[in-house]
Amino acid sequence: MHPNVHLLDHSLIARAVTVLRDRNTSVVEFRAHVRAVARGLAFQATQRLPLVPVEVETPLANTTGAQLRDSVIAAPILRAGLGMLDGFLDVLPDAITGFIGMKRDDETLEPYECYRNISDLTNAHLFLLDPMLATGGSARAAMRSLPLDRAASHSLLAIIAAPEGIAATLAEFPSLQIYVAAVDERLNEIGYIVPGLGDAGDRLCHTL
Repeated sequence: MHPNVHLLDHSLIARAVTVLRDRNTSVVEFRAHVRAVARGLAFQATQRLPLVPVEVETPLANTTGAQLRDSVIAAPILRAGLGMLDGFLDVLPDAITGFIGMKRDDETLEPYECYRNISDLTNAHLFLLDPMLATGGSARAAMRSLPLDRAASHSLLAIIAAPEGIAATLAEFPSLQIYVAAVDERLNEIGYIVPGLGDAGDRLCHTL
């Protein structure tokens, strides 16, 4: 495993991923378990964010606590990434939210950015949300358009990844940190992760 890839090793996350893989899982269950996995990934990915001390008054005494030093931006890659946003915000409800829309060119089949609404990345910790890291094409296209050098850090949270997508993404963005719940065997001939869970966007949006 590449040192920039962080596998979420947790019994309840493994169970949730199994539910997501099942073709018979309802859309309601699918959405709920995507949110649950996203919540677990968010806890893992934010574990070492820099803190600063802060004084607080409890009902009994004054004490020193901690708060985040820098701003945090959670940016789902549309459309499938939207399913992970609420889970991330469950963990960090005051995170700044951004959005990056990606589409695929019908002729070249290459992804391109069609929408962006994201705050200034200067000294912020950016967390991109995308359930499936297959070829890595969408994530890489999204990051190419962002001034990542201004950010304090940049990470990608995915539920399932393929080895090919991990390799291609880290080859282009070697400082990216990837947090993932499962790394699967391979991509098939049409770029789907095997065994995977199918098209996460279709299953989330009930457009199968």
